[in-house]
Amino acid sequence: MSKAELTRTVKFVLFSISAGVIEIASFTALDTLTPWSYWVCYLTALVLSVLWNFTLNREFTFRSAGNIPVAMLKVAAYYAVFTPVTTILGNYLAESCGWNGYLVTGLNMLLNFVTEYLYDRFVVFGKSLDTNSRGQAKGSK
Repeated sequence: MSKAELTRTVKFVLFSISAGVIEIASFTALDTLTPWSYWVCYLTALVLSVLWNFTLNREFTFRSAGNIPVAMLKVAAYYAVFTPVTTILGNYLAESCGWNGYLVTGLNMLLNFVTEYLYDRFVVFGKSLDTNSRGQAKGSK
């Protein structure tokens, strides 16, 4: 792995941790303070973390100057598959099988971390890596 890819991966990990904190804090607040079922708490927390993670990773990790609406549509396509699968399965595990909601959410977050990095790196930002001002400045040094 090149130094640039290692740096990119470390940034993605750190931003994903911050998004994970937002997701678990949101999930905890909603789970504790509302009568909502698992899936509503999970889905709301997931949307908040996705918006945070997309914004930071686009600017700092992948340093993309690509079309924001196109990139967001690609991320939306990923979540159009990921979200229903993990929401339905997570709700089944938490509500029907009695699994701890935090365990289910943690497993979903781990699955999301691995698959989203690969998807973002190669599909969403693959052709626009290092094209924003940060990426251009780094490349000119």
